[in-house]
Formats: sequence, C-alpha cells, structure tokens
Amino acid sequence: MMSGSSPPAPSLPAGSGSFFRGYTKLCKGLAVILILVHFVVQLFPSAVTYLALIPARTIPFAWNLITAGYVEQTIPGVIVSIIGLLLFGKLLEPLWGSKELSKFILIVNFSTSACVFITAIVLYYITQQEIYLYTPFSGFYGVLSGLLVGIKQLLPDQELNLFVLKIKAKWIPSLVALISIIVSFFIKDLMSYLPVLLFGIYMSWIYLRYFQKRLETGLKGDPSEEFSFSSFFPEFLRPILDPIASILHRLLCGRSERSDARGQTLDTSPLPGSDSIEANRRRERGQRALEQRLAEKLAAVRSSEGTSLDAADKV
Repeated sequence: MMSGSSPPAPSLPAGSGSFFRGYTKLCKGLAVILILVHFVVQLFPSAVTYLALIPARTIPFAWNLITAGYVEQTIPGVIVSIIGLLLFGKLLEPLWGSKELSKFILIVNFSTSACVFITAIVLYYITQQEIYLYTPFSGFYGVLSGLLVGIKQLLPDQELNLFVLKIKAKWIPSLVALISIIVSFFIKDLMSYLPVLLFGIYMSWIYLRYFQKRLETGLKGDPSEEFSFSSFFPEFLRPILDPIASILHRLLCGRSERSDARGQTLDTSPLPGSDSIEANRRRERGQRALEQRLAEKLAAVRSSEGTSLDAADKV
C-alpha cells in the first residue's frame, strides 16, 4: 500500500480560464436560447415552418418576425452567433447597460425581419418568382452586424487584429457587408443570410443615429459627422451618398429639428460644434471603459499567477 498524501490535482495554467470570464448574464442567457432553439429545430424539423421567417406564412404566423432571429439551423451558425454575441456584448453592455442592450437587440431583430419580409413581398410582385415567398430566412446575423455598428459608434479608432491586418473598428461593419456580398455570388446557399445581415447594419444605424436616448444629455441619436451614413463608405463616394442620405435625414428628423429650432429661438442656441464634442466625449468614455476592463483582466491574471506560485512554494 502506498502511504502519504495524494499528489495534488493538476491545475489549469494561469489565465486559461480568462476567456470564459466577464460575460454578462444577458449575453449568456441569449446564448442559451440560441442553443435551445437550435436543438428544437434539429429534433423537430417542421418547427422551422413556425419559427423561421417564411414570407408567405408570416401573415398567420406573425410571431416569426421575432423568433426568426433566434433560429440558427446549422452548427457553425450557432457557434459563430454565440461567440460574436459574447464578445460584442462584453464590450457594449458595460457602456450601454443591460436594459439598453436588450432594447437594442429586440428593436434590431424585429426591424430587420420586417424589412426582409417587405423586401421579399416586393420582389415577388416584381418577378412573380415564388422562391421569394417560401425561402426561410433566419439567423442571429442581423443582430451581430448591428452590434458591430454599435462598436463602430463607441470605439471607432480601436484597432483589431485580423490575421496579418490591423483594421480600425469603424470599418468592420463595412468590411463584413462587402465580404458577404462577394461570397454570396459564389455560394448560393449564403444568399438567404445576406438581406438579414445588410438590414441588420442599416436598421441598427438608424436606431443609433436617430432614436437611441443618451442618458448623459437626455437627447436622442448621434448626429456627429463621424457616424453619418457616408462614414461606412470610402471618402471618394461620400459626395455622392451625402445628398441621398440627407433625404432620409429630413424624413426622420425634419419635424423634430423644426420643433427644436422653435424652442431654441425662445431659449438659447446650441454651441457650435456641440455635436462633435458630444461624440468625442462618448468615444472617450468608451475608450476609458475598455482600458479599465483590460486593466482588471490583467490584474486578475497576475493575481492568479501569484496564487499558483504560492501554492507551488508550499508544495
């Protein structure tokens, strides 16, 4: 028989569990929903008819405007959606708060599905091809692309390492849209994901640009030039796009700007450049929050290293 104390259990290397730390309850809960819905669809394939967005059946099954965004029909789709949700939510939720992030996801998800539905109906009446009515649209990619737009707004100059390239966060939504359009020409199965992704980018920008309430000022939207519609495109295209974008701006903001102008004649006029100052302040807060999280993560790793060294000395 062997005597003495048993050898200590092997421990994980310091910092190996750091990837699984820091994710919020909201994002974890949504990740569980994505997994559960995927299992339901795999066990009961007919559930796709009731949960995915099939334009011909949306009128009786209107709830699929909400449920379609949470239906991932493939395992790679589930994995990409969960990883993206956890990583992007980890950046945005500390800056927005759980309530605002939940509101953002619900609005982008629903508005994206509504736009896909309307587009499919219009294309059917133009082409008379039933494929537009009976193609099931689903996936969390609309929300994921919307979260990328949120990162573009708050942390535009944050550099991300993509393989051998360093790309600023403000160009990521545009790059994702461009790559998706190119790939869809060669892989026809990905064509059904393209409208979800593109409308996710556009509807999230509309919400953040015109409707998101800023708690620090009580105002709505982000009117800065750095977050204009043309900021998603290269410089040489902006003179062409700005007049087109101004039409949408007048439709969405015409009344509010006129009422604000009346109020300002009775009160005081805003300071010149206040919009850009407010946008810079928001980005500075986002940058400080990101640096604080990185510092906390580094401190946690160092403390775990110190704990493991103390344990080794005792042994």
